[in-house]
Amino acid sequence: MTLPRMMAVAALLLCSLAAEASPARAEMNEIRIAKQYGISYLPLMLMEADRTVETFARQAGLNDLKVSWSTFTGGGVMNDAILAGGLQFASGGVGPLIQLWAATKGKLEVKCVAAMNSMPLYLVTRNPAVKSIRDLTPKDKIAMPAVRISIQALTLQIAAEREFGAGEAHKFDSLTVTMSHPEAQAALLSGISEINSHFGSPPFQYTELKQPGMRRILNSYEVMGGPTSFNFVWASKKFHDENPKTYAAFVKAFTGAIAAINGNRKLAAERYLAISGDKKSTVDEILAMLNDPEIEFTTTPKATMKYADFMHKTGAIKVKPDVWSDLCFDNVKDLAGS
Repeated sequence: MTLPRMMAVAALLLCSLAAEASPARAEMNEIRIAKQYGISYLPLMLMEADRTVETFARQAGLNDLKVSWSTFTGGGVMNDAILAGGLQFASGGVGPLIQLWAATKGKLEVKCVAAMNSMPLYLVTRNPAVKSIRDLTPKDKIAMPAVRISIQALTLQIAAEREFGAGEAHKFDSLTVTMSHPEAQAALLSGISEINSHFGSPPFQYTELKQPGMRRILNSYEVMGGPTSFNFVWASKKFHDENPKTYAAFVKAFTGAIAAINGNRKLAAERYLAISGDKKSTVDEILAMLNDPEIEFTTTPKATMKYADFMHKTGAIKVKPDVWSDLCFDNVKDLAGS
């Protein structure tokens, strides 16, 4: 674990110990929720801004629930925090979710609370010599939220194996660098950083493609053969079982936020800009993304088994789910997932 990750986990663990020192009660009186950067995390951004988890908790009789929020680069550090007991709800791509599900099966039992969205992810480069992943060389450096395990990393591995054959999944791993989307965008657009490519997400990938000299060389939907879930929320079975009212309050707030986005996309675009502080995008640009038929905010998991099968085949996980619903808590098992 890197020093920044150790420090982040330690801080969350201290918060957890402080909360546990309070007088005993049926459910926790403080929970911690983590999100990342970009429009894909809009449901969580709205929940934080509107304090809706607290609202539904009060309706369930939990009058003093405190909800703390953190923003991290990728799912890996969140997984460390869940294992350390310093985080109750993590969010990120399918890779970290499946990895922690497999690692905790029969133990802590981390599972999916719900999917958050389906979005295409683009690998964007400023290198004029790179027209496809076949043209990548050791001189190219690709920023992404987490090397080897993020959904961007896994998609690149799947694309590499398809392009170069069996055993070549990790061909480009050495070119990848862990970096938050805002930092990666700044590095890419600077024109001077060694980071000349970014496997990002909305809105960053669209902002980058508006700049001269930028090109898309990979689309996750094309690699995976159709729409796939981008982000999920996950939690431990221990927390789920011991805090049913708090868990239910989170689910109500989460599904309500998704309904609000789908019910008024213009307002959702305005609120994203206001909450995120994004100065590079306009309301019309964010609204166009929300109206894109390839982008959907939904709790239904899509194509999770494609990633799980690949991770098991390449040894990233030692056990895999038999069906997609094995990854999830009961509140989403009746959905038409995959």
